[in-house]
Amino acid sequence: MGTSDTGSSRASDRLERAREVIRVEARTIARLEGLLDQRFVTAIDLLLGCKGKVVCTGMGKAGLIAQKVSATLASTGADSIYLHPAEALHGDLGRIRPGDVLLAMSNSGETAEVKVVVPVARKIGAKVITLTGNTQSGLAQLSDVVLDIGRVDEACPLGLAPTASTSAMLALGDALAMVLLETRGLTRDDFARYHPAGNLGRVLLLRVKDIMRTGDRLPVARETVPTQDAILAMTRARSGSIALVAPRTGVLTGILTDGDFRRSALTGPDFLRQPVSRFMTRRPKTVAAEALGVEALRLFATHKVDDLIVVDNRGRPVGLVDSQDLPKLKIV
Repeated sequence: MGTSDTGSSRASDRLERAREVIRVEARTIARLEGLLDQRFVTAIDLLLGCKGKVVCTGMGKAGLIAQKVSATLASTGADSIYLHPAEALHGDLGRIRPGDVLLAMSNSGETAEVKVVVPVARKIGAKVITLTGNTQSGLAQLSDVVLDIGRVDEACPLGLAPTASTSAMLALGDALAMVLLETRGLTRDDFARYHPAGNLGRVLLLRVKDIMRTGDRLPVARETVPTQDAILAMTRARSGSIALVAPRTGVLTGILTDGDFRRSALTGPDFLRQPVSRFMTRRPKTVAAEALGVEALRLFATHKVDDLIVVDNRGRPVGLVDSQDLPKLKIV
């Protein structure tokens, strides 16, 4: 009994410690919002005006964050590299050119290797943006712009391992990258060029016309046909829905889905002989053939539907997209 109680107590203590780490890091990141000021805008202006590369640097754990921020910048179209400060002192400073922007990261602002790199970078002709928790530090004094992450209490019980400070640097680096992306007007097509592999690339590069069902796989019927005929057409096409059109114009007027069919069965024994228009969903969600696949994904997620009718410029059905036809990717 005592052993079980002790084990339970240890598990509870560990969970509480984990929750406290998350709370400390969350509070640290939340405080960043209040620290944003004109200096952030100035940093964005420097990045927008950069004629060369954005060179990210930092030592230790801050260096790992600098690598991630550089990768994020590169994925959004910025010319960015990571420069290890120790390697920079042994020849890699040649990677920095006039017109570059050096993005330096150091919580203390006194990281020796970074403090040596910064003045040399400025002498070469690069501008310097520093992310630090000490705006009066030596590194801050050497910089063109200082972005403050605030005085940080690390989540480490010893107060030593970089935890909350690196989380803050990452959040601030992401903020720079996302504001830069939006300001530069990066489109989904632009983004797709930098992500050609995997689900992300496939979805961003696909257009609806590339994956829509057509021909025998596109069930279409007039809205005046008996429900039984519509169901048979769905079955032949192996589809979960059927596009219903006006008899004379062929313009889409509704959709009948498996769900609509099941509900129609509750209306009485002769439901199969009733016109399908009685049970169809009017004004269904549609998409254009030239739309990006990612827009179809957004419609699926927003409207909680499983099928989209693809229509031409006259509103006539030319295809069908089932949610299962697209690679799985969460779009928010």
